[in-house]
Amino acid sequence: MTFEKTAVTTVAGLMALAARTAPKGKGVDTIIIRILTGKEISTLSTRLRELGEEQGIGFFLRDAKNIAASDGCVLVGARGDTVAGINCGACGFDTCADMAKECQKKKSKKTTPFSGPNCAVRMADLGIALGSAVKTSQVHNVDNRIMYSGGVAAMDLGLLGKDCTVAYAIPLSATGKNIFFDRERAP
Repeated sequence: MTFEKTAVTTVAGLMALAARTAPKGKGVDTIIIRILTGKEISTLSTRLRELGEEQGIGFFLRDAKNIAASDGCVLVGARGDTVAGINCGACGFDTCADMAKECQKKKSKKTTPFSGPNCAVRMADLGIALGSAVKTSQVHNVDNRIMYSGGVAAMDLGLLGKDCTVAYAIPLSATGKNIFFDRERAP
């Protein structure tokens, strides 16, 4: 292992720490984190490529190449069906209890990459955790990119467990040029 790859693995751990300690609504932590290296990265990239081919989604194919070329990958997801209990209505339901009932109905009917509805507070928590993680990566000069597509493949593979409703992937790279920018345009 090169010193760059060792450093990326260390930074991935620091990113996970930053995501874990990021502020959470009402102090309830619903964030799920996993660090991928080696074969796990290859598995994620392969599945993302397959999904892109199956569904005809060009940017999935492009992103699969980026993930394959990565030195590490941090997955960050959330249990978005955990209600905050404040009845804000941002999820589209009048009460948190109404949203929770709908989540129970939909658990066996999953047809989309992510499960919903999701509590807006938990989705804000997820965004803050992602921002904290990529800030940590940037501070340590590790190139990264938040990828919806990688989160879809991670969910499809069950890498964050059955309770995860939404996830994103943050592939990491330490090379002379950032592999996540100046990328080919997706068809």
